[in-house]
Amino acid sequence: MQKKSSATIYDVAHRVGVSLATVSRVVNGNNNVRESTKRKVLDAIEELGYHPNAVARGLASKKTTTIGVVMPDVTDMYYSELARGIDDVANMYHYDVLLTNTDEDPVRETMAVNNLASKQVDGIIFMGNELEREVLNTIAGVDAPVVLAGSVDGEGKLPSVNIDYVEAIKEATTTVIKNGHDRVAIVTGPVTHAINSLHRIFGYKAALEEMQIAFDDTLLFATHQDYSAGLQVAEKIVSAGATAVIAYDDEVAVGIMNYLRDNGKKVPEDFEIITSNDTKFTLVTRPEVTSIGQPKYDIGAVAMRMLTKLMNNEIIDDTQIKLPHTLERRGTTRN
Repeated sequence: MQKKSSATIYDVAHRVGVSLATVSRVVNGNNNVRESTKRKVLDAIEELGYHPNAVARGLASKKTTTIGVVMPDVTDMYYSELARGIDDVANMYHYDVLLTNTDEDPVRETMAVNNLASKQVDGIIFMGNELEREVLNTIAGVDAPVVLAGSVDGEGKLPSVNIDYVEAIKEATTTVIKNGHDRVAIVTGPVTHAINSLHRIFGYKAALEEMQIAFDDTLLFATHQDYSAGLQVAEKIVSAGATAVIAYDDEVAVGIMNYLRDNGKKVPEDFEIITSNDTKFTLVTRPEVTSIGQPKYDIGAVAMRMLTKLMNNEIIDDTQIKLPHTLERRGTTRN
């Protein structure tokens, strides 16, 4: 018999003479169907070439076995490594992944969350440096669990998986101070973002205080998250009299280093650099860049595992997970 290329659940039900609910139960593996009826339904599915989609299966199971991932930049090595961890665990638990790119635009982030919710995803993983109030309000209205991966919300209410950014930046800053630098610059994203004001800058100030160095706001810089921004901010860093820098992004750090070397500065003899994400950018430069080591794959994987538990209404003792970080010492620091 010739198969239909666009057969629907209605065609299957009509062929067998059963209800849509019966077909749906068979598709979803529900055992509450007579074996003879189940056989007829499966035969009809084969003959008609019916391919149930996730939303159709969700009519009976209330699940689509699909999760959404909101990603600020699919080309960014940091976020793509997180996404690998998410995807691997999603596959392990038989979930499909819908990925959406937002360019870290709050309007697009809001649209992305709404679009994923309209597709009836079972859960959402959100990645990004900041959650604007409008985005948070949209997330609050979604009838599905949401987990942050490599992201924080200012109030710390949403389930999240990160490293301890305060301790990581504090350790990096303390390292260069102990190497003899008393004018250490820090480069972050917008200071209005919680991950910068409440975590990175807080850790930086904590290190200065512990090492009895006064905070100087002329050594605090905010930039975009790309290589050209590093080139542009480097001149200001040098003009401010800094001899070391802690950068929040690897591309920014490489831009700073190349500017310094192009202008006669030796790294690390004259100037030390520590970056934060430990992507491949830190390894393809010469010298290789010292970096805070983040378990990026694990952050994504643990976030996805947490999401599976939330989707199954399991009790989770701790929804604010902080994974251990390291300091990968390379050629842009003296030791």
